[in-house]
Formats: sequence, C-alpha cells, structure tokens
Amino acid sequence: MRMLTPQKAESKPSKVLETPASDAKTAENHFLSRLAFETDPSDVYIDLTNRVAAILVVDARTPEAYSRGHVPGAINLPYRKIDSSTTALLPRDKVLVTYCDGVFCNASTKAAARLTALGFRVKEMLDGMNGWKAEGYPVEETIMHLAAQTQQ
Repeated sequence: MRMLTPQKAESKPSKVLETPASDAKTAENHFLSRLAFETDPSDVYIDLTNRVAAILVVDARTPEAYSRGHVPGAINLPYRKIDSSTTALLPRDKVLVTYCDGVFCNASTKAAARLTALGFRVKEMLDGMNGWKAEGYPVEETIMHLAAQTQQ
C-alpha cells in the first residue's frame, strides 16, 4: 500500500482549500441540517430491529424491483404513483424513510419530495438497497403473481 507523505505548505496550492473551510458553527449547522434529511442503513436496521414504531420504511422503486428484494417490513410505493390518493392511508405521525437502489438512483429523492409536498415528514436512506446489502442486512423477497389471460 502506498503511503501519502505530507508536502511542504508552499510546494503546491491545495485543491481541498481552494474553497476555504467554513467556521465551526456554520459547519455544525450544515451537518445537523443534513442529518435532518438523511439517515443510513445502519440506523434504519437498528430501529427496525428494536421495533421503533415512529418510522415507516418506503421503497420508492418499481414493484418488480421491490419483489426481487427489499428492506424487511418496507412498503412499496413507487415514486411515480405518489399522490394524495395513494398516500391517504399512510400514517401522519411517523417519519417516512424512503429508499431506492442506491447512489445512482434518485427515486428515493423524488419520493421524498412528493411526500413532503403532501405534508409528510421524511428522511432519505443513503445508499438505498445497495448500502443495505453491503452492510449484510437481511433482504425480504415478494412473490409476484402474474395474471395470465385465457382465450375462450
């Protein structure tokens, strides 16, 4: 493994410090703000394991993706279908935790935007199913029943 060695401060300008770091109080407010909108698979797993009733996990992917594997206990509410009628029975007293596939998917962000526009409190689970699986947490599958048309 190659080790990085610190260089003298005068040798080259810093890309990291090209934009100066914020003062501590502003930075604290920024990071606390991010935590108000985001959570991670580890915290979701712990809450589900502890049966915390204050959250409801929402899978914002398609029914097909949901059936192939989802967070145990999560409901499937594809972001494209979120409106006042599809959310009418969702609890208003819980924080909804949205997720999708992961960092290259924004269905959870779109779901969070739609849900908050309808008045729900929402957090987005970072890294989605990819992060959940990478942590080694259990995945639940659902068998989909396809109706075949019969000719008479």
